[in-house]
Amino acid sequence: MSDLSKIKILHIDSNHPLLWEQLENAGFTNEADFTSTKEEVENKIENYHGIVIRSRFKIDKTFIDKAKNLQFIARVGAGLESIDCDYAESKNIKLIAAPEGNCNAVGEHALGMILSLFNRLNNADKEVKSGQWNRESNRGTELDGKTVGIIGYGNMGKSFAKKLRGFDVEVLCYDILPNVDDENAKQVSLQELQQKADVLSLHIPWTPETDKMVNSNFINQFAKPFWLINTARGKSVVTADLVVALQSGKILGAGLDVLEYEKLSFETLFEGDKPEAFEYLLQANNVLLTPHIAGWTIESKEKLAQVTVDKIISLYL
Repeated sequence: MSDLSKIKILHIDSNHPLLWEQLENAGFTNEADFTSTKEEVENKIENYHGIVIRSRFKIDKTFIDKAKNLQFIARVGAGLESIDCDYAESKNIKLIAAPEGNCNAVGEHALGMILSLFNRLNNADKEVKSGQWNRESNRGTELDGKTVGIIGYGNMGKSFAKKLRGFDVEVLCYDILPNVDDENAKQVSLQELQQKADVLSLHIPWTPETDKMVNSNFINQFAKPFWLINTARGKSVVTADLVVALQSGKILGAGLDVLEYEKLSFETLFEGDKPEAFEYLLQANNVLLTPHIAGWTIESKEKLAQVTVDKIISLYL
C-alpha cells in the first residue's frame, strides 16, 4: 500500500463519524468544508486527491477541470446523477456510490407504503384523532393474490422483492440489463409487466431515459388500475399526469417518498407558489408522502458510511 498520508480527502457534507475515523486510521489525510460555496471549493479542489459528498452541489465539468489531482469522487448514497460521470471518467477519476448501504431501508419503506395505502392506516389514524370512527370507508385491501411489478432490479429492487417473500404475491421485474432476476422476481418485458401489475414500484436511477418516464402515455399502457410506489427519484414521475390518473381511478393510490419538485440536494422542496398538481397530492387521502427518507434510517447512515470507506480503501490496496 502506498503512503496514504499523501492522499488528501475533502469532505463537503457531514456523514456518520466512522467514515472520517476509519479513513484517518487507514492513514489518509481528511479535511472538511461544509460551508463554502461551490466556487470557493473549486478554487482549492486542486489540492485534493479525493472528495466525499452527499448532494450539496453538482460536480460538473467546470469543477472537474479545476480538480487537476482528483483520483476519486465518493458519494455517500445510491445515485450519481449530481456528478458528470462521463466527464469524470474521461479524466480517470474513479466514481464511488454506496447503494448497498441503504437498499434494505428502501425495501422496508416501500413495503411500509404499500401496506399503509392498502389498509388506509394514515387516513384512518387522521380520522380517529379528529373524532371520526369510520369503519366502512376505511375498509382495506389485501396484498395477497396481487401482482407486484418492479421497474429497476438493482440493489433497491432486489431488496424490495426479498421483503415480499412473506406474501402470496407474484413479483415481476423489468430492467434494461438482461438476466438480473433471481428467486424473488421473474424478469419480463415492460409490456408484460404493464399487462399484469396491480402495484408498480420504481427503483430506477434518474437518467435521460427515466426522466419523466411515468407520464400519461406510460400510465395508460397498464391493463388494470394500479397502485404506484416511488422511492427512487421524483423527476421520473410527471406529477400533473399522476394527478389525472388518480382522479380518473387509473392509479388507485400513490406512495411518494420523492417528488418532481425537489431540489438537487434533496434537502428542500422548491420555493414559491405550489403547483396545482402538488396541491392535489397534499389533499388526497389516497396519497402518502414522505420527505425522501426511504433510505434515511439510523442503520443506513452507518452502512452507507461503511460501504464508502471500504470502497475508498480498496482503491489503494
